[in-house]
Amino acid sequence: MTGHNSIKMADLSLLYKSLGYKDNKTYIQSGNVIFKAKEGLTEPEMSQQIEAGILRKFTYTVPVMIRNVNELKSLYKNNPYLSEPGFDASKMAVIFLHDEVTDMQMEKMRNVNYPPDKYQLSGREIFIYCPNGFGRTKLYTNFFEDKMKVTGTARNWKTITSILELAEEF
Repeated sequence: MTGHNSIKMADLSLLYKSLGYKDNKTYIQSGNVIFKAKEGLTEPEMSQQIEAGILRKFTYTVPVMIRNVNELKSLYKNNPYLSEPGFDASKMAVIFLHDEVTDMQMEKMRNVNYPPDKYQLSGREIFIYCPNGFGRTKLYTNFFEDKMKVTGTARNWKTITSILELAEEF
């Protein structure tokens, strides 16, 4: 977690342990925690439990987006930009959404186009590829949150690859 709601990763790891997620790893100062799911809890229940724990412990309201190993692996299959000529992973990101995109939200994006930057909506993710970098693109988390009224968090492709490698170790 970065920015004004900063939580040290060691403290976040301790919070997860206090919630019963004893096997967990954090990835740099990114807000990403890799953990084993609790038996008997659904993903939405785990998200709510962790969100409530963060609010109690740190007094921040932070939406928690959970993806399992298979969902992370499917990002490779669903990524429309990996086969782009001259693909540069440093210019690729995924916005992880709290909820699945609705038809109405997709409709709001129908004619949105900012070449050479590209995006693709896919379930609970938005793939973004900005061949000239992210410095001047309009296509980033705040844009989609405002336009579509969604909640999301972006991770660059390198971070996603590293998180998947850590998750596969469990």
